[in-house]
Amino acid sequence: MATTADIKNGLCIEYNDQLFSIVSFQHVKPGKGAAFVRTKLKNIKTGKVIENTFNAGVRINTVRIERRPYQYLYKDDMGYNFMHTETFEQVAIAPEMIDNPGLLKEGNTVEINFHADTETPLTLEMPPFVELEVSYTEPGEKGNTATSTALKPATVETGAEVMVPIFINTGDIIKVDTRDNSYSERVKK
Repeated sequence: MATTADIKNGLCIEYNDQLFSIVSFQHVKPGKGAAFVRTKLKNIKTGKVIENTFNAGVRINTVRIERRPYQYLYKDDMGYNFMHTETFEQVAIAPEMIDNPGLLKEGNTVEINFHADTETPLTLEMPPFVELEVSYTEPGEKGNTATSTALKPATVETGAEVMVPIFINTGDIIKVDTRDNSYSERVKK
């Protein structure tokens, strides 16, 4: 058991029967009254950020979280299957735990956070960018723009749809931002 004196950014704690990561904290010692710690806590499963104030010296339950590298293998009725890159252990992850599962390509490396005591997967973090080939898009017509940032839909090799500039053609390889499913740049071959 730890106390509020042990609080630091990134520490994972159990609070109200849920797991939270400390985003920021501030020790406050007012001129009158007892000291306290003002914190911002991020729910590990939902990503929701809440504010909470702890009295100084209160005991908190710390939780050990381990980040492990996994490689995406395939999808089946159990979910998305990943293999640990060092131990070759396999784990199935539910689609709800992945932010943009449509951008997962076989062989992609991801980070999975595990609760160290129970060995249960908590979150999956994809790389910030993935390179995917455009499998289909309508040809862009020159002069068919009302603004300088004209976009058109494109289907990539994983089946996901991404909005791309009109100069992108079928067969081009593009870099896609996995955080917001947006086009980043065309990759030179």
